[in-house]
Amino acid sequence: MKQFLPLLFVLTGFAAKAQHDPNDQIISANWEVIGSVNFKIVKNKEMFPVFTSEIKKHADKPFELEGYIVPIKDGMKQTKFMLSTLPINQCYFCGKNGVPVMVLVELAEPVKFTYQTITIKGILKLSNANAMDTPPISLINGKSI
Repeated sequence: MKQFLPLLFVLTGFAAKAQHDPNDQIISANWEVIGSVNFKIVKNKEMFPVFTSEIKKHADKPFELEGYIVPIKDGMKQTKFMLSTLPINQCYFCGKNGVPVMVLVELAEPVKFTYQTITIKGILKLSNANAMDTPPISLINGKSI
């Protein structure tokens, strides 16, 4: 998943011209759970997630999130992508907001790319691997509902 971090940097140029619209941001109890994860930086090249007891309660169980598709690969049909609280056309790297929380989604059946929100239900997986290489939070075996 080493393509995860470069994807974020590629989006920098695309998003630099966009403006934040707070009305587009998805706010929900489940995103609050996802956002509770902190990170420990080691050697400036490694960043490891620190999971709260709240998110650990949901690990390996069905979990539902509404969000925006951030593609990892080209194509109108997506089975593996990042799900974000902000649309792809908004700036992730400007102002005080920083990078929004994103979750890796792996679907059983592809969905058509859209700029609208989608809701995904899948099994919540947590990874203790270096977050610079692998997203720490995933929804696997997911489906669009």
